[in-house]
Amino acid sequence: MPATLRLLSEASEVGAPSQLKAPIRVVLADDHAMVRRALRLVLDLRLPNGCSIEMIRQLRARFPETEVVVLTMEESPLFAQHAIEAGAIGFVLKDRADTELLSAVRLAARGEGYVSPRVASGLEALHRATSGDRLSERETEIVRLIALGHTSAEIACQLHLSRRTVETHRARIHSKLGFRTRADLVQFALDRRLIGAP
Repeated sequence: MPATLRLLSEASEVGAPSQLKAPIRVVLADDHAMVRRALRLVLDLRLPNGCSIEMIRQLRARFPETEVVVLTMEESPLFAQHAIEAGAIGFVLKDRADTELLSAVRLAARGEGYVSPRVASGLEALHRATSGDRLSERETEIVRLIALGHTSAEIACQLHLSRRTVETHRARIHSKLGFRTRADLVQFALDRRLIGAP
């Protein structure tokens, strides 16, 4: 059940004078009551029915003055890109909430975006791979997951695809890049910074 929170603006948190005269009103949307109680600032993309991206799109269409900051455990750059394309202005990883979330919310209240650095690095890598290597966004995400050691079945489950579809993508990836082995894909992912520490 959603809850609301009034967040007092503090200019020192974002390093610039605040233009806000009133507290920021935050609406929470999380399927775990404990998370809502503990963080009180959560909008988690992984909602039970899987329609989170569409929910962001509908919220922005209905209330365009409302900014959306996503707090999630999902580090996929493709996932982040879809959330941002749907209208989210901020994307914060849950393990960075203690240091990044308040600033992201305050920036959003001023109409400014924020993306956790690890995800931002992944987004840059995604854009480089799709523009320079002729891979689609989906193929790039599959390369990333393969390089992280996931099987086709695991990738299919994560991306809500059939295993056969994943195998088709894998074949196209190998054909486009001229690779024969998984080791080639891992090296490619490392070179393009699709995996590894930024």
